[in-house]
Amino acid sequence: MKTKLSMEEQGILESFEKCGWVPVKNLSKRRAELMKYARKTLKKDKRLNIRISERDLTELQKKAVSEGLPYQTYVSSIIHKFVSGKLREAKN
Repeated sequence: MKTKLSMEEQGILESFEKCGWVPVKNLSKRRAELMKYARKTLKKDKRLNIRISERDLTELQKKAVSEGLPYQTYVSSIIHKFVSGKLREAKN
């Protein structure tokens, strides 16, 4: 059975098959570095207090429920997506 790959997965497979990958010299050291970066990236150590309308808060809470997330986590994810360039304004 052949698995259907996404475009991203297909690109990874092609780069691997073309021997475009180089082994990491010190894997345990590199893994430790990446874990450190991940912890710093995901660490939530700052607080943000904002005032928004009750209507907007209610809508955020509804959308968070539909995503299966607490609304504060949902808002945090929206902010993260925006600052990382993964959230774009919808074109009408």
